[in-house]
Formats: sequence, C-alpha cells, structure tokens
Amino acid sequence: MAINLSKGQKIDLRKTSGETLTNFCVGVNWGAIEKKTLFGLSKSVQNIDLDLSCVLIDDQNNLCDHLYSPLYRVEILQQFGLPKGKLLTSDGAMKHTGDDLEGDKGGDDGLDNEIITVDLTKLNPNVAQIFFFLNNAGAEDFSQIPYAKIRMYEGTPTRVTSVFADYNVSAEAQFAGKRSIIMGKLYKRNGEWKFSAIGDPTEDTFLGQTIHKIVKSYL
Repeated sequence: MAINLSKGQKIDLRKTSGETLTNFCVGVNWGAIEKKTLFGLSKSVQNIDLDLSCVLIDDQNNLCDHLYSPLYRVEILQQFGLPKGKLLTSDGAMKHTGDDLEGDKGGDDGLDNEIITVDLTKLNPNVAQIFFFLNNAGAEDFSQIPYAKIRMYEGTPTRVTSVFADYNVSAEAQFAGKRSIIMGKLYKRNGEWKFSAIGDPTEDTFLGQTIHKIVKSYL
C-alpha cells in the first residue's frame, strides 16, 4: 500500500520488506482545466503547461546542480544567476523526461505528466537536499488547476511497478494568485535519505524566483 502523505509529513525511504528505496521515479501528474460552455451542452478544455523542476543543495547549503527545462530563455535565467536548463544531473543520477505541455484531459489518466528518475547510489555524496517544484508556464493559478500530484514509485517513466508514497494538492480557493508550488524534498539525515511533503504555493511567475525562495527560506 502506498503512503498517502499530508502536508508537512516526513517519511523514511524504507519499504515494508525492510529494504531502503534507492532507485525510483518522482512523477508529477496534473489536470487540464475543463469548462462547460453556454447552457452546459458541451465543454472546452484548456491545456495546462506546468514544469516539474528540481534543485540539488549540498551540505554547505549551496546550489550544486539542477534539472529544469532547456526551453527557459538563457538571458532571463542569467538575471537570476542561474545556468541553462538541462535534463540530466552532472553525476548522471537523476534524469528528467522532458516537457508535458497539456496536462490530463478528461480526468486523471493515472499516469505522470513529467517524471524525474532518481538513483541515490549514483548521487554525488555532497548532495544533502533535493527540492521538487512546479511552475506554470501559463497565466492560470493553482485554484483553477484541478489537481497536482507528486508520487515516488519503483519502475520506469512508462511503467509503474509499485507506488511508495504520494501527495495530492487539490484545487482550493486559497491558491488564487499562486502559480508555483514547492511540492516536496528529499533530504539526508544522519546518512539516510528521507522525504518531506511541503506543498507550499507561491506567487512566483518564473522558475528563478522559486529557486531564490527555496535558497532563502527553506534551507
């Protein structure tokens, strides 16, 4: 049975067998916005382009690596002191599947829209925290987006073998004006990796703002 996380909950990466989870996927799934047209006779579907990203923080609280879309404009990233986006970490331990520009249509299809594969055995030993977050490339906020779910599972980007834990952020009125969500983090404590469900929405309109917020307020 998967662990259904609540906001602020922290868990060990220990399976029921007693083994530690070291090779897994972190996937995020979200829904497109469906609106009924005049008299409710039909409906329109609005694509939602969210971007799953992560930053890696070393044991000195410095940003040491990243995964985010290569489509972000370099000149804007440079204004935040950030390098060009990429889909593979420098040590090869984490890989991003790339952009999904639409979101689920017609309800949750049970699959993740964007996925980052993780192999903790290959991770640079200096890495102490890994933050996962979502930014909306459009103008919608998270009070309109039906759901955004993050989960950790064993398998591949195209096949789910066993879900270890998941965390669901449903659309709520309090998310009005919020266009980014810091979903959760992997962190190392006494040599063991753990996961914390964060689920904090922000008003950031660009990935660079979210990364600065993480470095300033979450380390």
